[in-house]
Amino acid sequence: ATSSYTFNSSKHGADLFGLRAFGNIYSRIMNPTNDVFEKRVAALEGGVGALAVSSGQSAQFLCISTICQVGENIVATPSLYGGTYNQFKVTFPRLGINVKFAKDDDPASFEAQIDANTKALYVETIGNPRFAVPDFKALKAIAAKHGIPLICDNTFGACGYVCQ
Repeated sequence: ATSSYTFNSSKHGADLFGLRAFGNIYSRIMNPTNDVFEKRVAALEGGVGALAVSSGQSAQFLCISTICQVGENIVATPSLYGGTYNQFKVTFPRLGINVKFAKDDDPASFEAQIDANTKALYVETIGNPRFAVPDFKALKAIAAKHGIPLICDNTFGACGYVCQ
C-alpha cells in the first residue's frame, strides 16, 4: 500500500478525482488494504458492504449521523459504555439529534419511547458495565414493526465470535 497513487494519464487522474472513475486517489478516502478488508468483512457477515473506520466511536457516530437528521432520535439501552453514553448524551444533542434512553433493557421500555421521529434502536450485545444481554428477538420484532433498524454494538460479543 502507498499514500501516493499513480495514474495512467492526466485524464485518468482527472476522472478519478472528478469521481467519474473508480479507483484510489487518497488513502484517507480509500486504499487497497481497506478495500480488501471491507469486502472480506462484508462476505463474512453476509452483508452487501462494509466500511472500515478507526474506532468504535467513529463507527457509531457515522452510523447514527447517517440515519438521523436534526430533530430525529434513536432509542438506546441504558447499559452503555461510558464513551458511548457521552456521545449520546452530549455530542448528538449538540447536533440536534436526540437520544432517548429506555428505562431498562425490557423491550417494552424501548417501544414506549418510539415516536414518529425515531430512526433506530441501539443496544450493546453484552451491555457495559452491567453485562446485560438484550432480548434481540423481541427488539428486532419491535424495530421491524416500526420500520427502523436495530443497531447492535458487538464489542463484547467479540465481533461475531460470541454473538452473531
